[in-house]
This record gives sequence, C-alpha cells and structure tokens, in this order.
Amino acid sequence: MSKQWAHTVKRSTSVLRTRLVLPAYKVKSISVRPIQTQSTSTIPSISPPPLPPTSNVTSFGPLQKPFKKTFNKLLVANRGEIACRIIKTAKKMGIKTVAVYSDLDANALHVQMADEAVHLGPASSSESYLSIPRILSAIQRTGAQAVHPGYGFLSENPTFVKVLEQNEITFVGPKASAIAAMGDKIQSKLIAKASGVHCIPGFDGEVDSVQEALRIANQDIGYPVMIKASAGGGGKGMRIAWNDKELRDGFKLAKQESKSSFGDDRMLIEKYIDNPRHIEVQVLGDNFGNVVYLPERECSIQRRNQKVIEESPSVHVDQETRRKMGEQAVALAKHVGYNSAGTVEFLVDSSRNFYFLEMNTRLQVEHPITEYVTGLDLVEQMLYSAANHPLTLKQDQIGIKGWAFESRVYAEDPEKYLPSVGRLLTYQEPLAIQGKVRCDSGFVEGSEMHVEYDPLICKLATHGNTRQEALQYMLKALDEYVIKGVTHNIPLLRAVFAHPRFQDGKQITTHFLAEEYPNGFQTEQLSNEAVQQLAAITSALWMKKEARNWQGSSNIPPPHSLSMWVQITDEQSQQVAKSKIKVKHLQGSEFEASSKDGNFKFSTKWPLNGLLAHSLIGDDKKPLVLQYLDPLDMGFRIQYHGSKYKVNVYSQEQNDLSKYMKTQSVAEQSKVISSPMPGRIISIAVNEGEEVIEGTEMVVVEAMKMQNILRTPQSGVIKKIHVQAGHNVRSGQVLIEFQDDAGSSSSSTAP
Repeated sequence: MSKQWAHTVKRSTSVLRTRLVLPAYKVKSISVRPIQTQSTSTIPSISPPPLPPTSNVTSFGPLQKPFKKTFNKLLVANRGEIACRIIKTAKKMGIKTVAVYSDLDANALHVQMADEAVHLGPASSSESYLSIPRILSAIQRTGAQAVHPGYGFLSENPTFVKVLEQNEITFVGPKASAIAAMGDKIQSKLIAKASGVHCIPGFDGEVDSVQEALRIANQDIGYPVMIKASAGGGGKGMRIAWNDKELRDGFKLAKQESKSSFGDDRMLIEKYIDNPRHIEVQVLGDNFGNVVYLPERECSIQRRNQKVIEESPSVHVDQETRRKMGEQAVALAKHVGYNSAGTVEFLVDSSRNFYFLEMNTRLQVEHPITEYVTGLDLVEQMLYSAANHPLTLKQDQIGIKGWAFESRVYAEDPEKYLPSVGRLLTYQEPLAIQGKVRCDSGFVEGSEMHVEYDPLICKLATHGNTRQEALQYMLKALDEYVIKGVTHNIPLLRAVFAHPRFQDGKQITTHFLAEEYPNGFQTEQLSNEAVQQLAAITSALWMKKEARNWQGSSNIPPPHSLSMWVQITDEQSQQVAKSKIKVKHLQGSEFEASSKDGNFKFSTKWPLNGLLAHSLIGDDKKPLVLQYLDPLDMGFRIQYHGSKYKVNVYSQEQNDLSKYMKTQSVAEQSKVISSPMPGRIISIAVNEGEEVIEGTEMVVVEAMKMQNILRTPQSGVIKKIHVQAGHNVRSGQVLIEFQDDAGSSSSSTAP
C-alpha cells in the first residue's frame, strides 16, 4: 500500500482500557488513510472503478444557509449506502469526514468518499463495525469531534453513547437514556402507556421460557401472537405464531436471532394484530425540549417482517388520524427527553385504530421519502441538534409536498428472499429523470456483495406531485436500473408497483406479499399484448444488429422487412410464448409490426453498445424499456419489467427445423439437503443413520443475521452429514445426504 494512501498507528491497549473502563477490550493496530481532498470524481482508487460523476450525486433537500457552526470533523461509524449518504451532507456543510472499514470494505465507496479512512479489523462485525474500542481508537487518532452511527451496528447501543460521553465526543443521535428506554421493548411499552400512547394488548413483562409463552398464548391473550425480542429491530428476533407448534419453533428461533444480532435474548409476547398496516411517524427533537412530527410513512409491504417498499404520505391516514398519531409520537419523545431524529412505529387497523409498535432511536432506512415530501435534510437536522442548536421548525410550518416512494433494492432471490453474493459486473443507476429519482447506494460497478453484511444494494426513491405520478416514475426507474452479476429483487418490486391492488392503495396490509405470492414470487405472466410487443421490438433490434454487422463489410443491405418467428423463454428455459410476426422498417427508428392479432407502429432507439432500448408503442406512444443483457446465436437475453428472458428470432425455415431438435432433459434431483443460500451453519438437529419423517428439522442456516430452518420434505434415513455447526457454506452446497431408498429430497426453509 502506498504512503499516499495509508500508514499504521499503534496505541497502548492499557491507556485505552483506562479511558474506557472496559478491561476486557483488546485493540490491534489500526490503519489510517489520509485521502486527498479533491473532487470526488478524481479521487484515486485502488479498485473498483472511480466514483460516479458528480452530476449523479443526489440532493437531499435544501440546507440551512448560512451554515451554523457544528463540527470540524465527523467520523461515520457505518458502511455502505448510509455511510455515503451521511458523508455527502457533511461535505456540503463543510465538515471533514472519517470513514471506517473492515477487511472486506477496503475499497468500498464510502472509504473513497471520505477525507480519511481507518481500518478497523476483520470482516466480522464484532471485530470491526461493532467494536467499540476500535472505533474509539479511530476517533482519537483522527481527532474527530463527533460520531454519526447511521443505522444498525452501534446506532442504538447506549453503552457506545456513554463511552463517547466519557471521552468528550459528541454522538449524533439521542441520549443514552432514551436509547436504553426505547430499545428495550418491554420497558418501551410501559413508557408508551405512561405517555398516553395506544398500545397492543399483551403480557407486560419478559417471557422466560417456551412453557411460559405457551401459557400466555393459551390462557391470557389467545392466538395469534407475535413473539418479539426485547432488544430487537429490523425484523430480526420476530416470529408470528398461530398455534403451539409455531410458538415453540418461533420462540427458539427468535431467541437465537436476538442473541446473535443484539447480544440480548429476552423475549416478550403480544397479541398479533391481523391484517394491519405498518405506519410510522418521524420525529425531530433538540436539547431545548422542542419536538415536532413530520408526515407519516407507510411501510406495509414487507417480507420476513422487514420493509421492502415505503411511501409518504399514506393513502389510509386522514388528517385527524395524522394529527393524533403525531401528537402521541411527540408525547412519547418528550417523555424520554428525545433530542434527535427518531421514528415511532404503529400498527393501524382498517378502522384507523393505531397501536404503538416500537420507537427506533436512529435515522431510519426509509428517511429519503420524508426528505422528499418535506424538503428537509434529516442528517443536517441531526448534526445541528447534536451541536446544540435549537430546532427552527415549528409544527404549523410542516406540510406535505407531493408524494414519494422508496424501493429497497436487495441482492436476493425474490422467490424465497434468499441473499445473493458476488460482484456487480455491470451497475447503472436510473438517474436520467432529474429531480424525480434518488439513489442512495454504497456501491459502484465492480463492488462485491458479501454474505457478512446486509444485502441492500440501493434505496431507490421517486417523487411526484401526486401518488400516481411518483408511482410512474418508480416503474420507469426500475425498468432502467441495470444490475448484472448478482440476483436482485427488481422483478418483485416492479410487479408490486404494477399490481392493481397496490396502485389503488386502499387494501394494502403487511400480508400483501404473502397473499399475492403465496408460493413465492414467480416471473410475471406475459399478456398476449406484451408478447406481441416484445416480439416486434426484439425483431427490430435483430434488424438493427444485422444492419450494424453488414455495414462496412458488404454492399448488400439488410432487408427492410422481416417475417420472423419469435420464441420467448424464461431463465429456466421454459417456453413462455411463440409468435409469428412481420416487422417493416419505415425510416430512422420507426417500424411497423403486423401479426394475426393486428398491426401497430412503434419506434425503438438502441444506441451502439447501449444497455437500454427505449420504445414508444402505438399512436398513444406508450413507453416500453428493455434491458439488453447478452447476445444469443439467434437473438438476445433481455430484461423486461425486471424479469429476464431469452428471445430467439427465427426465419420460417429455422422454425420448421426446430421441431426436430432434441429437448433438453431435466436432471433427476439428488437425494440431498442443500443450502439454499450462502451462510453459516448454526445447528444440526439429526445424526447419521437416524431415520427421519417428513417435516423433521435438519439444519439451521444463518444468513444476514436471519436464521432459516431446513426440513426434510419426506421420510428417509440419514446417510452422511457433510457439515458441522459453525461452518460457512455456499449456496447449493450439499449439507446432508440420504440413503438411496430415502427418495429424492430438497431443502425447505421455515417461515
């Protein structure tokens, strides 16, 4: 590593212990990278490629000018998109920034963006982003005056806040007492009741065992119940149980997840509110007792109790309900002396009755949509509050400016929500619609997605004057978002935004995904109209490709019209549709298509080496976007509405011959249990030679801090166990093998 980039600093462990009063901590050497202060577009990079051009840097709402005095240097104790987002606002405010990174993040975007970067340690969060002594050492070495924790990691750790206070370092967030009070789900519910906030019926206290949980569910509150980790958040340590069996399994898994994620396995049980909406209220506070609430966010589209799509405001909330929810959120915040940005979450039923769920004492993942509809920069507000400036906002000054959506773009299989790892081979964000689309991401082309961290690639937000306008911008943005190298959930996001039930907005609940896709998300069924349009456009693209191939190599021009057979297959090589179509090239980018279903004109623009082909269909110029993925011998691999297809363009003669081609046989499933995801083996519940019945728990695999039970779908005898608890496994790796007479087997994941 060059001197320009780094040097190594060693600190005395004993001195650090004295200041922390935490004698068990040991700190290895850290590396500090002083990064040249220059335009982000010219920062030297090791790898991956350099930063995106400054024209693609997102605006986060108007900053207060002239800037008030805050801090000279800010350390961002996080990684990925949230670290990048905080650094952007800090730079606008004239604050120098310090990034921290693990071994895996040495070349990450947030490291390149910061003025300085400190190496913390290995990939494991406990030895890097969760290590209080290592982060404190980085603060002391770089002279940072304040720390912004982002979300996750140490953002809601009161011990971290106290350690910073002891060392006269400002924490950009609420006081330790507020974090502790609201971070404990048992205590927070009692405080909420005392503040006059509506609460869900349940057991007011810690549930020590499965036996006690069963007693409460059967004798006190009845099924269904929600099992929740007292220290939980982000969907971790939560399970819904509808009967005793689900309660036994869910209690164990939630307890294990909570211990793994938060180091605290205390549990509570509440009555589960069926078919609710998840609606939350953003609050802002200062050190002078002022607290205001901002417009609500609807977060009902969830998988595994984790949000996928959010919007602000909510279709369901009227002005009176908004006022009541906001006033109760403010009352709770004032009760605990809240002095920063925070969020009070509610479950809301069909009659607009609302119940306290929890308070998140940090910046929320979905804060961009609040910034869109208020014009505020919430990171700026947090920095001013931390610097002891009073709020300048008054409640009657806060309105709602238009409508905003956010899509969480994950590196995961949308069918089973399993994480995907790998390199972003091609990465292009949809930023063409100036001022209407925002991408909060921490990755560039060439970045790696790792199983050790959250699979979030980007928070894609759109804004419009109306809900419909913002929704249409989102559909366009999802169509133009290019990600190659990892599996992603854009097909699911795109399908949800196009769904009539979601577009109406009045019948949304937290069960939306489970109800609409009970067997997991599948590639959308193409309508006959869509088939004809795809056939026409891909035929036109084929003509363009052939024309480019002819240019300069022959005087024979390509035909101005083609009568072709177009075959469309999905990624599993299953035929979706086949259509005969004639496409005539009129002039420039104009074409005419004709088939047995009718005629229509369209235009198609596909730049040389372009990733996107933009078309306008029919007299009403309906827009349609295709992503060009790869060439095939007789066609292309494309992406349409987020889903991938193989499209082959055949002449009549080629189509006649294709019927004689041997179809590819499907290989017989092996008699094994394989890991459906990359992750770590938590436990193995069976032994070699053991006879098991259908539904028996076999293995628990953890990925992204979420635990998944793999069960056998039929009876059999265990022949060999190929892994041990603690082993890291890759997707598809064989875990357990059955005897030959056990029958075929495949892994299944518990909900």
